Amino acid sequence: MPAVRRAKRPQYARLFTLVRTPLAFLPLANIRGWSHHDQMLTERAPRNAALRAEFQRSDLLASLPLPPDNRFHELAKSIASALEAETTAGIQPVCAEFLSVAAGFYGVEKPGIRVLAARPIRVREGGWASELFGDYSPESLQIRVWMRTAVRKEVTSFGTFLSTLCHEFCHHLDYQRFKFKDSWHTRGFYERTAVLYHHARGTPVKRLFWVQMRGGQWRIDWPRTQRGT
Repeated sequence: MPAVRRAKRPQYARLFTLVRTPLAFLPLANIRGWSHHDQMLTERAPRNAALRAEFQRSDLLASLPLPPDNRFHELAKSIASALEAETTAGIQPVCAEFLSVAAGFYGVEKPGIRVLAARPIRVREGGWASELFGDYSPESLQIRVWMRTAVRKEVTSFGTFLSTLCHEFCHHLDYQRFKFKDSWHTRGFYERTAVLYHHARGTPVKRLFWVQMRGGQWRIDWPRTQRGT
């Protein structure tokens, strides 16, 4: 990434969610990244004109080409089966195969993958904590995903795990296919992730409804999205 961005952005593109947890759970050291809660907020556009233009291009890019067959879906089913075994050693190879096939289809270099156990958690003042689901390093082309919940150490649901894997792979596509200088959480990014996820899972793509917030950010209107109207 360009030097101007390294000074201001985390090394990893990270996927967090906010959870409520007792303060007894201590934060892990050196965990950096931006937080994502259930509202699914976009980021603010950069002030730099050139980067803002790329941000807007990402925002408008709302779809991805998809293979005409079910290759992604078959591999996703293998991931679901591997999750049932509840071991990182069992699920990592099938995730690597999924990413290899996806990278081949999109004409990009295959990213590395590490499947780790319990999600890192960072507790904030007042008992709020950010729980890390996955991240991606554009410098090493490495994806990491966590397969167990932070507090109860239970295996995550297949939908959550596959969604995280698709999310981090879309960060990879931003750098490798679209040649963005950064990978922002724009409306377009979430739309592209949803297209890939639903195709891989074999479920219909839902239209995402958005609500504009102060400062130029957007959040998903989940009630409207669930209703489809």
